[in-house]
Amino acid sequence: MKARGRGRQPGTRGGGPDPIDIHVGKRIKLRRTLLHISQEQLAGDIGVTFQQVQKYESGHNRVSASRLFDISRVLSCPISYFFEDIGPETTGVRSTPAARSQEDAPDDAGDLAADPMQRTETLELVRAYWRLHNADLRRNVLDLLNNISKRE
Repeated sequence: MKARGRGRQPGTRGGGPDPIDIHVGKRIKLRRTLLHISQEQLAGDIGVTFQQVQKYESGHNRVSASRLFDISRVLSCPISYFFEDIGPETTGVRSTPAARSQEDAPDDAGDLAADPMQRTETLELVRAYWRLHNADLRRNVLDLLNNISKRE
């Protein structure tokens, strides 16, 4: 007999984590990393183990509403932050009642690693930018990057 609450999570095809849980977990990790907070520190602040934080960040464990509220307070961001940039590549793979008739829906969450906002390089760039204490210099760096990217 299966344990209650175990098995396939609603909204997924197969037995893997829900793509929305993966997205929320990645946003938790992104914010935590930007603030230079370790998994251990976050875990202590919200009253869970660091292993639990790892599971949240990977999407393997779903974050409850009350826990997400605690996380948002510790990471000083609104709850909506964790759902920003969620697109059809994430929500389109959910097998909701309205979408069950679509036999050609993708079976996996897509290549989430291709998201440049999840790359270490992006985090390093953001950190270096904010280490510049002079606001005019930061503006000049931003203008330079925008001009270079327009020429590409």
